[in-house]
Amino acid sequence: MVSRIVDGVMTQQAPSTSAEVPDEQEAPGGSGIAIGADHGGYPLKERLAFRLREQGHAVLDCGTDSPDAVDYPDFAHAVASAVATGKAQWGIVVDGAGIGSAMVANKVPGVRAALCYDLSTARNSREHNHANVLSLGAGLIGENLAWQIVQEWLTTDWGGDRHARRAQKITEVEKRYLKT
Repeated sequence: MVSRIVDGVMTQQAPSTSAEVPDEQEAPGGSGIAIGADHGGYPLKERLAFRLREQGHAVLDCGTDSPDAVDYPDFAHAVASAVATGKAQWGIVVDGAGIGSAMVANKVPGVRAALCYDLSTARNSREHNHANVLSLGAGLIGENLAWQIVQEWLTTDWGGDRHARRAQKITEVEKRYLKT
């Protein structure tokens, strides 16, 4: 059984390899953290979700729910969709290298996913780029460093000011390619 938040209440559900996030699942007030991983990132996702809950964060688990082989794009998309639709304020995606999940997440309008591999990239992605999805490579960084990156990322505020113009240009590029 896995824990999931449904209507603000932690529930137990059977494991699934589905990456769909039902409409009724969201962090209370859209203020929580959506987290998802493929099979390579599953153990790290589980540890991070546990530690986030310990700190009092509402966590929306987008799967996977086992180490069985699955496709990372499904879970990166589920997390990015939760952020883009306001079901969660932030997202964390984990796969073997973090690269593919960042690519997928960045295809979702309104998502600014950043692959972070140290504290400096975590800080920079939030302060300078206004990142709202963090991508981690479970095969490249250990659990302790991953946790430090998550903490740094969550506690770094958006710098605004001189960075706002550049972040707006990211949005403008994205809008050029959206079908209307």
